[in-house]
Amino acid sequence: MPFRILLAFLAALPALVAASDVTFNKDVLPILQNRCQGCHRPGEAAPMPLLTYQEARPWAAAMREAVMTRKMPPWHADPAHGKFMNDRRLSQAEIDTISSWAKNGAPEGDPKDALPAKQFTSGWTIGKPDVVIDLGSDYKVPANGKIDYTYFVVPTGFKEDKWIEKVEVRPGARAVVHHIVLFARVPGSKAFSFAKAGEGVVAPPDSPEPHKPDKGEGAFFGLNDGGDTEMIGVYVPGGDAYVTRPGQARLVKAGSDLIFQMHYTAKGKEIVDRSEVGFVFAKEPPKERVINTFVLNPDMHIPPEEPNHEVDATVKLYEDVKVQSFFPHMHVRGKAMEYTAIYPNGDRQILCNVPRYDFNWQMTYQLEQPILLPKGSQILVQAYYDNSPNNPANPDPKADVYWGEQTWEEMLAGFMDFAVPVNLDPARIAAPDKTAAVADAKVNAN
Repeated sequence: MPFRILLAFLAALPALVAASDVTFNKDVLPILQNRCQGCHRPGEAAPMPLLTYQEARPWAAAMREAVMTRKMPPWHADPAHGKFMNDRRLSQAEIDTISSWAKNGAPEGDPKDALPAKQFTSGWTIGKPDVVIDLGSDYKVPANGKIDYTYFVVPTGFKEDKWIEKVEVRPGARAVVHHIVLFARVPGSKAFSFAKAGEGVVAPPDSPEPHKPDKGEGAFFGLNDGGDTEMIGVYVPGGDAYVTRPGQARLVKAGSDLIFQMHYTAKGKEIVDRSEVGFVFAKEPPKERVINTFVLNPDMHIPPEEPNHEVDATVKLYEDVKVQSFFPHMHVRGKAMEYTAIYPNGDRQILCNVPRYDFNWQMTYQLEQPILLPKGSQILVQAYYDNSPNNPANPDPKADVYWGEQTWEEMLAGFMDFAVPVNLDPARIAAPDKTAAVADAKVNAN
């Protein structure tokens, strides 16, 4: 053996020995407990549990492929823009450990090396809720066919304003629930006026409207119509519960209704659903209020067979806010979304960039440190869509695509959480005088 080859072999020998020593109990199980079992356990979003060696061993090769390609754990934010407290990406060392284990026969190792099983709160990731509110009735999801977004209005019964630290929305029949959006509606609001308490109803079709430019002025959902409707929680597969930071809480006013927006998918047999939400109330009066809104452009138009069509929406802030999370939302033609702050002096900062959006894994990206956006700043949300035949999820590349609720239609909805003083009227963020805010009936219904 040539001397230089011998030296190379000897240099690599420790790594080879180390790789062969990797076992499930000693090396892989801690990674699964910390990174994967939140979803990969019975009753949660993932298709198979990974709690034990017996459960994980058949999936060793698939696990190796998933982590090496960074398909799992799902995370789509560009690390070049922003640091996120809930970043799910594995370290290179963790990827190498799982890869070596699978490549070397996926050995179990000594049972004495295994950590005790991680304990999870049954049914809730936020701990025991102070109150649980469900749809109000069982809903029979049809076995087949198109299912329009279905809305349920449920009175909270709150006799006083409630400050809420944790919100967890959970599907009753996970197999047929694609996602849930939960809104709070103050008394007297005309939002979702087509829906009545105790019924599951679909939204009436929108009236045709002239198309406007899909690059330019946008709007804030819930704020541009007076701040009387707010998204306070969401369920998506693999998503996180909404948990505020110390000294913060969300406000649900006395007498408010909850609106569950349900996206069901037929599975070949009738299935009964009764989804629910759990709230944990703040123990002390908060110093800051967290409000959720989204930047939108309902006038979008995506031409047929366009592989990279851009739709923009720009909004102006009329109060100081601290932005602390992002939740990009599009449908199956969605390709990428980027949030940019344009400061009053003209400086720009990319706040969050999602270059590979995935409709099946819609993530919330929570900044480690909130970013102050001073009064007079603008927020630009740029979304990109693939309406070409090369998009395998595209239902019809020859279609002109407009704003709509169904997955074969599209949306530009750049959700954000703002932290503001507790006494600030949220409507003032969108307009210098809230009475000047313009309600958009179509957007309000959606």
